[in-house]
Amino acid sequence: MDNNYKYKYKYIVIEGSIGVGKTSLATKIAKDYNAKLVLEQFAENPFLPKFYKDPDRFSFPLELSFLADRYQQLKKEMINPDLFYSFIIADYYFMKSLIFAGRTLEDDEYNLYRQLFLIIYESIPRPDLYVYLQVDTNKLLENIKKRGRDYEQNITADYLNRIQKGYFEFFSQNPNLRFLIIDVNELDFVSNQNDYQRLLDTIFSFPCNLGMNRVKIEK
Repeated sequence: MDNNYKYKYKYIVIEGSIGVGKTSLATKIAKDYNAKLVLEQFAENPFLPKFYKDPDRFSFPLELSFLADRYQQLKKEMINPDLFYSFIIADYYFMKSLIFAGRTLEDDEYNLYRQLFLIIYESIPRPDLYVYLQVDTNKLLENIKKRGRDYEQNITADYLNRIQKGYFEFFSQNPNLRFLIIDVNELDFVSNQNDYQRLLDTIFSFPCNLGMNRVKIEK
C-alpha cells in the first residue's frame, strides 16, 4: 500500500454485523499506522447478557445505555483530537445506536428513542470514510460460535439479517456520507497477512464517491 494514502482520511469507521471482525481490523490498522483507536466498550454493559436472554424485557434499557455510553466516549475521543496520531479509526459509528434500536424496540419505544437520538446526533462528528465489512450470515454465526462469548450464543440468523437490513437502509438514507461496502467472505484478514494487505489496499486506495461504493475482494 502507498503510505501516503493513510492520510487521505482523518476519521475512518470500520463497521459490520456481529462477528465480522471489525474490532480486529480496526486494532490492526491502528497499530500498524499510528492511528488513534476508538473501540466500543460493549463488554462493560450490564444489560447486554440480560438482553440476549430476555430481549423483550431488556431491549429499551440496553439501547438507552448504549446511547449514553457511545455519546460519552465519542465526545471524549473526537472533540479533542490528538496531534500525535496520523488519523482516527473506530470500530463503530454513533448511528449504530439507531440501527440496532430500530430492530429491537417496539414502535412507541423506538419513537421516543429516536427523538433523543436525533438531538444528540447533531453534535457527533461525521466520518470521512465509513467501511462496512459484509459477510454471509452463516459465516457470521460460525465466527460468533468460535469466539465463544456465552451471551452471544443465542443470536439467530434472523436477528443478524434484520441488523444488516438496518445498515443498508441507513446507507441509502444518507447519500452525503462516503460508504465503502466490502464483501470479505473469501478473506481471512485476521490471520492471513496477504488478505489483510489486500483489504488495506482497498480501503485506502479505492476511489470512493459519496453514497454507496461496493467492492468484492476475491481470492
